[in-house]
Amino acid sequence: MARVSSALLDEGGLRALTLRAVALRLGVAASSLYSRVESVDDLFDLALDGALGEDADVAAALTEATLPELMLAYYRYLVRHPWACQVVAWRAPRGPNFVRLSERMIDLLVDVGAREPLTMAYVLANYAIGCATTAPMAEDEALTPVDPSSAPEYARLHAEHPVDPAVIFRTGMDALLSEAGVPTG
Repeated sequence: MARVSSALLDEGGLRALTLRAVALRLGVAASSLYSRVESVDDLFDLALDGALGEDADVAAALTEATLPELMLAYYRYLVRHPWACQVVAWRAPRGPNFVRLSERMIDLLVDVGAREPLTMAYVLANYAIGCATTAPMAEDEALTPVDPSSAPEYARLHAEHPVDPAVIFRTGMDALLSEAGVPTG
């Protein structure tokens, strides 16, 4: 159910995930799913945690990455599954894969002596979610001119610098980590 739910969300966004759609994909009656889930909310939880657990980059980062590398893997997961940002915004993820991600973030923050590791983990996760949410609009941003008569400096910089969401993410993450006393090396 997790894989099917994630696939439906990847293909059609939040509105595509229904008990009926999952049942149709699985070739079963929708009523048979109620023995395993209570509502479509459970399908969102399964999809969210399942997609994270199947992400090879996140899996590798959970075992061998530095904190910046782990956060970059999480950001990329969110970009690949834009619906995940919305689901996390209205349902606190508590599946085993998200708990592992949270624990690893906190462990890495504790290891480097970060002030307030839990708060910093929330800050970094929320930053990744925000950046991943706005990443798809980067192309529109680049194509939308800025009027130099009302914002000359912004217009000049906008014309000179390409908008790269991954660079924006890394730059901001490094600033956040530095502020928390975490080496970004």
